[in-house]
Amino acid sequence: MRHSPRPHVRPPDPGAHVEGEDFARVDWWGAELDGVTFTRCRFDDAGLEELVTRRCVFEECVLTGVRLGGSRHLGTAFLSCRFDRARLFDTTFDGCKLTGSQFPGAQLRPMTATGCDWSWTSLRGVDLSALDLSRQRFREADLTDADLRGTDLGFADLDRARLQGAKLAGADLRGASTDEVNWRSFELTDVQLDLAQAVQFARAHGARVEG
Repeated sequence: MRHSPRPHVRPPDPGAHVEGEDFARVDWWGAELDGVTFTRCRFDDAGLEELVTRRCVFEECVLTGVRLGGSRHLGTAFLSCRFDRARLFDTTFDGCKLTGSQFPGAQLRPMTATGCDWSWTSLRGVDLSALDLSRQRFREADLTDADLRGTDLGFADLDRARLQGAKLAGADLRGASTDEVNWRSFELTDVQLDLAQAVQFARAHGARVEG
C-alpha cells in the first residue's frame, strides 16, 4: 500500500539541527536548505526534486527511494547515508562529501560532480558510465561490477578502490592514483592508461619490465 505525500511537513529553518526525525514522503520540491544538519533522519520516498542544499550535513540518514532529480548540493556532506533505489538523475554535487554512503540500485546518471569525496562509498553495480569524475576521491570505494565505460577518472584518487568486475572500456585513468589496486581483477581493453599504470598492470600479470 502506497502512503500519501506529506506536503504539510515543512523544511527546517537555516542552521537547524535535526536528529532522529521521520521525513518520509515529504514534498520539498524546489526548497532551499542552508546550513541544516540532519542526524539519523529518514527520507523514504521523499520528493526532493530541484532541492538546493548549501553547507548542509546529512549523517547516517536513510534516503530509500528518494527523488532528487535536478537537485543541487553545494558544499554539503552526506556521511554514511543510504540511497537505496534513489533517483539522482541530473543532480549536481559541487564540493560535496559522500564518504561511507551506499547507493544500491540508485540512478546516478546523468549527474554533474565536481571536487567531491566519494571515499569508502559503496557503488557496487551502479551505472556511472560516461560521467566526468576526474580529480575526485574514491579512496577505498567499492566499485565492484560498476559500469565505468567511457568515464573520465583522470587524476582521481583510486587508492585501494575495489574494481572487481567493473566495466571500464573507454575509461580514462591517466594520472589517477592507483596504489594497491588489484590490476588483475578487471578488464582493461580500450582503457586509457599512463606509462606508470601500464607498468603496474604489466607487473601484476607477471611481466618483467626493465627500464
